[in-house]
Amino acid sequence: MTNSIEEIEHTDLILAIGTNTTENHPVIGAKVKRAVRSHGAKLIVIDPREITLTRYADIWLCQRPGTDVAVLNGLMQIIISENLYDQDYVAARTEGFTELKKTVEQYVPEYVENISGVKAEGLKRAARMYATAGKAAILYCMGITQHITGTDNVKSVANLAMLCGKVGIEGGGVNPLRG
Repeated sequence: MTNSIEEIEHTDLILAIGTNTTENHPVIGAKVKRAVRSHGAKLIVIDPREITLTRYADIWLCQRPGTDVAVLNGLMQIIISENLYDQDYVAARTEGFTELKKTVEQYVPEYVENISGVKAEGLKRAARMYATAGKAAILYCMGITQHITGTDNVKSVANLAMLCGKVGIEGGGVNPLRG
């Protein structure tokens, strides 16, 4: 994890992808629920299953299994095309932005909807919400790593976080939940 478990409760937004946190990590799940209920954090859940966290979510993107990369690329395409990314962070702390931009340019919301089943409007709302949050943490688990595209899923999560300058800040980061 790039951030501490304690920070989860004090972030502005949590994006949970491929994690049934309340079942598999109940202490962290309680922190997510408390962040939403008591501290006003926004919650985006990206998961094909209607898990407990979907009841707390501002947005639930219910994608077809195995389409995580398309959804994540779609989020990044919207963020780049609407200039919502952290240009200073990207320039100072990342490499390969031009290549990323070229890779995701085809993942317009309608294209992603055809691949994943995620409605274009929901994808746009989620992209804007994540990009504009001051502090945003991504939580993920084996729901994205135990796939043939697991490595690409994790890279896409990291790219999304760095694109928006959410790594290296308190309450942000990329936070895999394991064992």
